[in-house]
Amino acid sequence: MKIRRYIFSAILISVMLMLNGCGVKSEMIDTALEMTQKQDYSGSMAQLEQAEENGEDAQLIARARGINSIGMTRYDEAATYFQEALDLSKGKVTDLELDISYYLAVAQYKSGQYEAAAQTYSAILGMKPGDAGTYYLRGAAYIENEQKEEALRDLNLAIDNDKKNPDLYIKIYELLDRKGYKDEGLDFLSRAVNLDTKFTDFQKGKLYYYQGDYESARSSLEKARGTEEGVTLYLGRTYEALGDMNYAGSLYKTYLEKNPEDVEVLNQLGLCQMAVGDYDGALQSFEKGLSVEGNTIVQTLMFNEIVAYEYKNDFQKAAVLMKNYLSMYPDDEAAVRENNFLKTR
Repeated sequence: MKIRRYIFSAILISVMLMLNGCGVKSEMIDTALEMTQKQDYSGSMAQLEQAEENGEDAQLIARARGINSIGMTRYDEAATYFQEALDLSKGKVTDLELDISYYLAVAQYKSGQYEAAAQTYSAILGMKPGDAGTYYLRGAAYIENEQKEEALRDLNLAIDNDKKNPDLYIKIYELLDRKGYKDEGLDFLSRAVNLDTKFTDFQKGKLYYYQGDYESARSSLEKARGTEEGVTLYLGRTYEALGDMNYAGSLYKTYLEKNPEDVEVLNQLGLCQMAVGDYDGALQSFEKGLSVEGNTIVQTLMFNEIVAYEYKNDFQKAAVLMKNYLSMYPDDEAAVRENNFLKTR
């Protein structure tokens, strides 16, 4: 029974931060995308069918269908829609085509088409040369495709184009560490520490946290309390790493009194509660997170809710929730394996 920590998807978040917006309005398509934000994918698809019947913009419809497919983790399908949207551009290169290209690369990456994703990012760099975020994303595609040399080249190019951004060094470390290249990742962190720039206490704390220097991380993050969004999450994780689960939990709870809809902290509190055997408390945290409209980690919260029921030995409830989960995320291989386990209980 493997729980899921919430870690921002570096790929999706990086893309969303770079998108400029297409600037094209279409009422029914806009309504469909609002439904997508609420995870009403079937309703959104039905709305897009009606938009197509009404003769609304075919390129925007294909784009919106692709975004829905990403939400449903149907990445191959999403890539097909985004390619269709690009084909409808008829050779134009505007902010809309750039937007769609980023989404196409995400779909290719998430479906395991790493070489294709790298090629799409190369095309994007042709439209947007020297962009640090795109170099990072192409490097991520290369590292997943076991092209370490090409990946490190691109990750260094990302740094060359955004030298004084400590968060970029951290993202690169997380990527390399996840793929088994911890030493290379630590090298990037060391370079960040030696930057000739002034760090905030929060940035220092994050760097120390990822370097495994939890005492220094605690010191910096305590100084950063209340100064920036996200400090509580890292401070709590630091106390967890130091073995003080109870204090970490109290930090999360105090923070949530004033920020009750912070789904990242709700998820982290739930994980912390599971670690100390408070499964009922964990379920309350995950369920409260799921009740927050429009949150971006529904899939993570749903999966962790299932695991909490498993730890409670309530396999019947876990199986019911898993059935619903797989109807929404059928391509989640870890969930399929977990479902096979539930069938034996």
